[in-house]
Amino acid sequence: MNQFFTLILRLAIAAALLASLFGQIMIVPNSGMLEFQRDYGHDLAPILAAASIIGVACVQVMLVAGWMLLGMIDRDAIFSRKAFRWIDVIIGAALAGVLLSLAVTVCFFALDPGIDEMVFFGAMLGLASCIGAGCSFAMLMVIMRGLLRKATELKTEMAEVI
Repeated sequence: MNQFFTLILRLAIAAALLASLFGQIMIVPNSGMLEFQRDYGHDLAPILAAASIIGVACVQVMLVAGWMLLGMIDRDAIFSRKAFRWIDVIIGAALAGVLLSLAVTVCFFALDPGIDEMVFFGAMLGLASCIGAGCSFAMLMVIMRGLLRKATELKTEMAEVI
């Protein structure tokens, strides 16, 4: 892979990690908690704050795994067992985010915050988007894992022939 693209990807991953860390530490506990209380009530606010922090952590895990895969590409070691481990980490983090979104959806219905219908509709639409995008991303990564497995097998066969 081109070194320039690898550098740009690493810079983007580092920026995303720093921004998400800032959001976890500063935004959600401070102003996010106040907005959750105002919009969704005192019962749902701690649940939403915790879910936000955990959801961002899922994305951070995927970013770190992507960083590690980029390093394996640089070392020409992407066709090894370790690469499959990092892809499994990405799939697991995506599915954890989906389960978290499902849990928040259940909390919305179970606690019945008594919020405005449009706010409730917007929250449900956002959660449905998170669930759909997370499932789609996890399925895409499963397909990519299969392609990597096939490419690894072909590389092994070519090495035996040569």
